[in-house]
Amino acid sequence: MLRILLIDDTEKKVGRLKAALVEAGFEVIEASGLTIDLPARVELVHPDVVLIDTESPGRDVMEQVILVSRDQPRPIVMFTDEHDPGVMRQAIKAGVSAYIVEGIQATRLQPILDVAMARFESDQALKAQLQARDQQLAERKRIELAKGLLMNMKDCTEEQAYTLMRRQAMSKQQKLIQVAEQIIAMSDLLG
Repeated sequence: MLRILLIDDTEKKVGRLKAALVEAGFEVIEASGLTIDLPARVELVHPDVVLIDTESPGRDVMEQVILVSRDQPRPIVMFTDEHDPGVMRQAIKAGVSAYIVEGIQATRLQPILDVAMARFESDQALKAQLQARDQQLAERKRIELAKGLLMNMKDCTEEQAYTLMRRQAMSKQQKLIQVAEQIIAMSDLLG
Protein backbone atom coordinates (compact mmCIF):
# COMPACT_ATOMS: atom_id res chain seq x y z
CA MET A 1 0.00 0.00 0.00
CA LEU A 2 1.36 3.37 -0.99
CA ARG A 3 1.98 5.92 1.75
CA ILE A 4 0.75 9.25 0.44
CA LEU A 5 1.47 12.67 1.87
CA LEU A 6 -1.47 14.85 0.86
CA ILE A 7 -1.02 18.59 0.73
CA ASP A 8 -4.32 20.37 0.15
CA ASP A 9 -4.41 24.17 -0.08
CA THR A 10 -7.84 24.41 -1.71
CA GLU A 11 -10.22 25.64 0.96
CA LYS A 12 -13.32 25.12 -1.14
CA LYS A 13 -12.47 21.47 -1.86
CA VAL A 14 -10.94 20.35 1.42
CA GLY A 15 -11.35 16.62 1.79
CA ARG A 16 -12.24 15.90 -1.85
CA LEU A 17 -8.87 14.40 -2.80
CA LYS A 18 -8.44 12.70 0.57
CA ALA A 19 -11.85 11.05 0.22
CA ALA A 20 -10.99 9.86 -3.29
CA LEU A 21 -7.66 8.46 -2.08
CA VAL A 22 -9.23 6.62 0.84
CA GLU A 23 -11.96 5.30 -1.46
CA ALA A 24 -9.25 3.99 -3.81
CA GLY A 25 -7.59 2.18 -0.89
CA PHE A 26 -4.52 4.34 -0.27
CA GLU A 27 -3.00 5.25 3.08
CA VAL A 28 -3.20 9.02 3.43
CA ILE A 29 -0.58 10.10 5.93
CA GLU A 30 -1.45 13.75 6.34
CA ALA A 31 -3.59 16.45 4.84
CA SER A 32 -2.58 20.03 5.51
CA GLY A 33 -2.15 23.38 3.84
CA LEU A 34 0.92 24.53 1.97
CA THR A 35 1.89 26.91 4.74
CA ILE A 36 3.86 23.97 6.14
CA ASP A 37 7.52 23.31 5.43
CA LEU A 38 7.11 20.56 2.83
CA PRO A 39 10.73 19.27 2.96
CA ALA A 40 10.48 18.91 6.75
CA ARG A 41 7.14 17.04 6.44
CA VAL A 42 8.59 14.69 3.83
CA GLU A 43 11.58 14.03 6.09
CA LEU A 44 9.26 13.35 9.03
CA VAL A 45 6.72 11.01 7.42
CA HIS A 46 8.76 9.42 4.54
CA PRO A 47 5.88 9.10 2.07
CA ASP A 48 6.10 7.04 -1.11
CA VAL A 49 4.32 9.77 -3.07
CA VAL A 50 3.49 13.44 -2.45
CA LEU A 51 0.14 14.68 -3.78
CA ILE A 52 -0.53 18.39 -3.95
CA ASP A 53 -4.05 19.68 -4.55
CA THR A 54 -3.94 23.37 -5.41
CA GLU A 55 -6.11 25.73 -7.40
CA SER A 56 -3.08 27.39 -8.97
CA PRO A 57 0.49 26.53 -7.97
CA GLY A 58 2.29 29.71 -7.00
CA ARG A 59 5.93 30.53 -6.49
CA ASP A 60 5.90 29.28 -2.89
CA VAL A 61 4.50 25.91 -3.97
CA MET A 62 7.11 25.59 -6.71
CA GLU A 63 9.94 26.44 -4.31
CA GLN A 64 8.72 23.76 -1.88
CA VAL A 65 8.59 21.21 -4.73
CA ILE A 66 12.11 22.14 -5.88
CA LEU A 67 13.49 21.65 -2.35
CA VAL A 68 11.86 18.23 -1.99
CA SER A 69 12.97 17.13 -5.47
CA ARG A 70 16.53 18.21 -4.79
CA ASP A 71 16.97 16.90 -1.25
CA GLN A 72 14.49 14.02 -0.87
CA PRO A 73 13.42 12.96 -4.36
CA ARG A 74 10.13 11.13 -4.69
CA PRO A 75 7.17 11.14 -7.07
CA ILE A 76 5.09 14.31 -6.81
CA VAL A 77 1.63 14.53 -8.34
CA MET A 78 -0.08 17.90 -8.63
CA PHE A 79 -3.84 18.23 -9.03
CA THR A 80 -4.83 21.73 -10.08
CA ASP A 81 -7.37 23.85 -11.89
CA GLU A 82 -4.57 25.80 -13.65
CA HIS A 83 -4.67 25.20 -17.42
CA ASP A 84 -1.70 27.45 -18.28
CA PRO A 85 0.97 25.44 -20.18
CA GLY A 86 3.66 27.74 -18.77
CA VAL A 87 2.68 26.89 -15.21
CA MET A 88 2.62 23.19 -16.14
CA ARG A 89 6.15 23.44 -17.56
CA GLN A 90 7.33 25.21 -14.39
CA ALA A 91 5.82 22.46 -12.26
CA ILE A 92 7.45 19.69 -14.31
CA LYS A 93 10.78 21.54 -14.22
CA ALA A 94 10.44 21.92 -10.43
CA GLY A 95 10.09 18.14 -10.06
CA VAL A 96 6.40 17.31 -10.45
CA SER A 97 6.02 13.82 -11.97
CA ALA A 98 2.39 14.22 -13.01
CA TYR A 99 0.39 17.42 -13.53
CA ILE A 100 -3.35 16.72 -13.55
CA VAL A 101 -5.82 19.44 -14.50
CA GLU A 102 -9.38 19.11 -13.21
CA GLY A 103 -11.28 16.14 -12.01
CA ILE A 104 -10.31 13.66 -9.34
CA GLN A 105 -12.01 10.32 -9.65
CA ALA A 106 -11.07 7.39 -7.46
CA THR A 107 -10.84 5.08 -10.48
CA ARG A 108 -8.23 7.36 -12.13
CA LEU A 109 -5.96 7.62 -9.09
CA GLN A 110 -4.12 4.29 -9.45
CA PRO A 111 -3.17 4.81 -13.12
CA ILE A 112 -2.12 8.40 -12.37
CA LEU A 113 0.08 7.24 -9.49
CA ASP A 114 1.52 4.42 -11.61
CA VAL A 115 2.50 6.86 -14.36
CA ALA A 116 3.95 9.34 -11.86
CA MET A 117 6.05 6.65 -10.19
CA ALA A 118 7.27 5.25 -13.52
CA ARG A 119 8.23 8.73 -14.72
CA PHE A 120 9.95 9.48 -11.42
CA GLU A 121 11.97 6.24 -11.60
CA SER A 122 12.95 6.99 -15.20
CA ASP A 123 14.04 10.52 -14.27
CA GLN A 124 16.07 9.23 -11.33
CA ALA A 125 17.81 6.65 -13.54
CA LEU A 126 18.71 9.37 -16.06
CA LYS A 127 20.04 11.60 -13.28
CA ALA A 128 22.16 8.74 -11.93
CA GLN A 129 23.58 8.06 -15.41
CA LEU A 130 24.36 11.74 -15.86
CA GLN A 131 26.09 11.91 -12.48
CA ALA A 132 28.12 8.79 -13.29
CA ARG A 133 29.22 10.28 -16.63
CA ASP A 134 30.09 13.58 -14.97
CA GLN A 135 32.17 11.65 -12.43
CA GLN A 136 33.94 9.71 -15.20
CA LEU A 137 34.69 12.91 -17.09
CA ALA A 138 36.06 14.58 -13.96
CA GLU A 139 38.25 11.53 -13.26
CA ARG A 140 39.54 11.49 -16.85
CA LYS A 141 40.47 15.16 -16.55
CA ARG A 142 42.37 14.48 -13.33
CA ILE A 143 44.14 11.47 -14.90
CA GLU A 144 45.14 13.61 -17.90
CA LEU A 145 46.46 16.30 -15.55
CA ALA A 146 48.47 13.70 -13.62
CA LYS A 147 49.86 12.27 -16.88
CA GLY A 148 50.99 15.75 -17.91
CA LEU A 149 52.65 16.34 -14.56
CA LEU A 150 54.36 12.96 -14.73
CA MET A 151 55.54 13.65 -18.28
CA ASN A 152 57.20 16.86 -17.05
CA MET A 153 58.69 15.23 -13.95
CA LYS A 154 60.04 12.14 -15.71
CA ASP A 155 60.64 13.70 -19.13
CA CYS A 156 58.67 10.91 -20.79
CA THR A 157 55.96 10.44 -23.42
CA GLU A 158 52.25 10.34 -22.70
CA GLU A 159 52.19 6.58 -23.26
CA GLN A 160 55.11 6.04 -20.88
CA ALA A 161 53.47 8.22 -18.22
CA TYR A 162 50.21 6.28 -18.54
CA THR A 163 52.09 2.97 -18.30
CA LEU A 164 53.86 4.15 -15.15
CA MET A 165 50.54 5.18 -13.61
CA ARG A 166 48.90 1.84 -14.51
CA ARG A 167 51.82 -0.15 -13.04
CA GLN A 168 51.64 1.87 -9.84
CA ALA A 169 47.88 1.33 -9.61
CA MET A 170 48.22 -2.43 -10.12
CA SER A 171 51.13 -2.83 -7.69
CA LYS A 172 49.31 -0.87 -4.96
CA GLN A 173 45.89 -2.37 -5.84
CA GLN A 174 44.46 1.08 -6.38
CA LYS A 175 42.31 2.66 -9.02
CA LEU A 176 44.02 4.78 -11.63
CA ILE A 177 42.26 7.89 -10.30
CA GLN A 178 43.78 7.30 -6.86
CA VAL A 179 47.28 7.20 -8.35
CA ALA A 180 46.47 10.32 -10.37
CA GLU A 181 45.33 12.15 -7.23
CA GLN A 182 48.56 11.11 -5.45
CA ILE A 183 50.66 12.47 -8.32
CA ILE A 184 48.69 15.74 -8.31
CA ALA A 185 48.99 16.05 -4.53
CA MET A 186 52.74 15.39 -4.67
CA SER A 187 53.15 17.97 -7.43
CA ASP A 188 51.22 20.52 -5.34
CA LEU A 189 53.37 19.71 -2.32
CA LEU A 190 56.63 20.11 -4.24
CA GLY A 191 55.37 23.18 -6.06
